[in-house]
Amino acid sequence: MLHQLSLQNRRAATAAAGVLVLATLGLNSPAHAATYGTPTITLSAAYLSGAVAATGDPVVTVTVAQSGADVTALGVAASASSKSSVAGTGDVTVTGTGATRQLTVAAHARGYTDLTIKVTGLGGKTATKTLHYAASAAVQNSADTRYLTGSSDASAAVDVGGGYAVVADDESNTLRLYSRSASGAPVKSWDVGSALGVDKEIDIEGATRVGNTIYWTGSLGNNKDGEYKSARNTVFTTTVTGSGAATQLTVGGSYKKLRDDLVAWDKANGNRYGFAAGTASGQVPKQIDGFNVEGLEFAPGSTTTAYLGFRAPLVPPSEGGKALVVPVTNFDKVAGSGAKAVIGTPIELDLGGLSIRDIRKNAADQYLIVAGSWAADDNSDPYALYSWDGVAGHAPVKRADLPTADPGGWEAVVDVPDLTVPGARAQLITDAGSADLYGDGTEAKDLDHAEWKKSRAVSFTVSS
Repeated sequence: MLHQLSLQNRRAATAAAGVLVLATLGLNSPAHAATYGTPTITLSAAYLSGAVAATGDPVVTVTVAQSGADVTALGVAASASSKSSVAGTGDVTVTGTGATRQLTVAAHARGYTDLTIKVTGLGGKTATKTLHYAASAAVQNSADTRYLTGSSDASAAVDVGGGYAVVADDESNTLRLYSRSASGAPVKSWDVGSALGVDKEIDIEGATRVGNTIYWTGSLGNNKDGEYKSARNTVFTTTVTGSGAATQLTVGGSYKKLRDDLVAWDKANGNRYGFAAGTASGQVPKQIDGFNVEGLEFAPGSTTTAYLGFRAPLVPPSEGGKALVVPVTNFDKVAGSGAKAVIGTPIELDLGGLSIRDIRKNAADQYLIVAGSWAADDNSDPYALYSWDGVAGHAPVKRADLPTADPGGWEAVVDVPDLTVPGARAQLITDAGSADLYGDGTEAKDLDHAEWKKSRAVSFTVSS
């Protein structure tokens, strides 16, 4: 009996020890429920501008995460709109399944709305961000239109290859690098003011490229109040390295007395163009007898003589007057190293009573001229596109009337295609700084958020 009890006790002890081992290993314990953290969501931009019926509107990148969860299990969607008549939750499209998603908005009407973007994670947990959205009205040529955001006052542009262009703004001294094929913010930007020793706007209006040098000019005129501001009397260069999205710019030389040289030259030649009067204190630049440069391009076959295209004055300064081009025969040295300007024989072009808003040529010396009014009321007057061979005495040929029903005045030609090829297309850019883009009476240049400011880039067929 004693032997049997001892055996039973030993068996019970062994069983108890096994249970203890299993408990220690957690093999006989109930499973614990998974725990998830609160999801996180970030937007690459808190403010976004779109347009009704637009093609290729800007994209916002949405980044999401949740601790304890596979990111592919997270859902992202718009959950609310403060003004669904502009864009509702169903007008927001989110693509992708990873940590980063792409969000676009299709606008219904001009105006503003706040869109709530929600991430829904596991465990029923959510988080939201607000996207402040502004939509401009539908425009003509919408399929060929792209929007350059971050600035509304585009004034000059130069192609840098790879589908990109550097664009100047006449309300700041910042040069911006944009994709030519997609709407959105600049890829890079350069504020050239400090390098040039100016703290006021240069009022950049014209640009052209020779090799790896881009030449830029201010308007050279008084400001809108008729006051002389020295920064506007600036021409300068930037050196280009790289191309496309990898483009880099470095400020080179500059000169701040070209206006003085032009006035002195005109005085010495009998004040034929009234430059002294056009630059006098109190003289507003955008008058038919004013003084305002907006175009810059080199003469045919030359890398030294540059044409200055004038918005004002017309010659003579009356309705139906001709547009003025003044050659500077050593412009490379003027802008590059500060040499005093040598002025060549002026050229007067019949542009149907319009003046020069931009002038650009290609390697074959085929020129395109954007012609518009000398007046400041950008879109109330006609615009036209002319071709020219750059030779004095040869008349420009009207290619097309440019549409004026949509906001902004035509300001820049990015580059010139081979005009002998049927169906050749050129991209033009507007200055929309004075436009009421969103229907609230605010001029684009005065909008609170740079992301809502924008200019239009539109491709037109320029040869048949």
